[in-house]
Amino acid sequence: MNGKSVLITGGTSGIGLELARLFAHDGYKLVIVARDEAELAATSERLKEEHNVEVITIAKDLFEPDGGFDLYEEVKAKGITIDVLVNNAGQGQYGLFVDTDINRELEIIQLNISSLVVLTKLYLKEMATRGNGKILNVSSVASKIPGPWQAVYHGTKAFVQSFAEAIRSEMKDKDNDITITALLPGVTDTDFFNKAEMTDSKAVQGKDKMADPADVAKDGYDALMRGDDKVVSGFMNKVQVAMSNITPEAAVAEQVKKQQEPIDKNK
Repeated sequence: MNGKSVLITGGTSGIGLELARLFAHDGYKLVIVARDEAELAATSERLKEEHNVEVITIAKDLFEPDGGFDLYEEVKAKGITIDVLVNNAGQGQYGLFVDTDINRELEIIQLNISSLVVLTKLYLKEMATRGNGKILNVSSVASKIPGPWQAVYHGTKAFVQSFAEAIRSEMKDKDNDITITALLPGVTDTDFFNKAEMTDSKAVQGKDKMADPADVAKDGYDALMRGDDKVVSGFMNKVQVAMSNITPEAAVAEQVKKQQEPIDKNK
């Protein structure tokens, strides 16, 4: 153990789990957060067996307006100082905005934006008082491009990206050792697409086209430890982001709409 603790939201699967493994390998005490207690227990046992580290699990629903505040208070009550905050939890909803469920979308905004802002605010204040700490916000290449068929999800990630860059700039003006990094994955082999009911989208056909969450997590972990402001994971995602910067937004939106539309099951 290195004496430091990391809190990871959405830490039982996908990129969150792979990040937990990387922190565990370097001796961090893990505080992993998810809604499902059974999944948390199973993940905890797996991480303890793999890395012989202390793992604390907290079942918390960050879709709830008070979820972030409640999580912070529960960690504080346990007497744990969080040296690294990883805002990984996030979900989307697939479909044309005119047809999708507004209540589900408001839940997604709560999870992807509001709870992230709450946790960042509370832990950044602690880090500022101490003069050190690290925050990794899992953004997305979706933050850089319009997202027909995932309009709300892309919008939330655009917020996360802008927010991360803004507060990083603010903290640079102070005398501290605080790092704020954004990780921008592309299509990754996680359960995101099942939860978003997106498995019929052209964008997710064929696992061979999806990034390995372990590779994405390593890109984010290394960038955080280097103190980078952001990292786009994967060469083709870097190309896509670069091209979107020089292509008219309307044209980018049309390209993404074709990429993400449902497959024609009659062909």
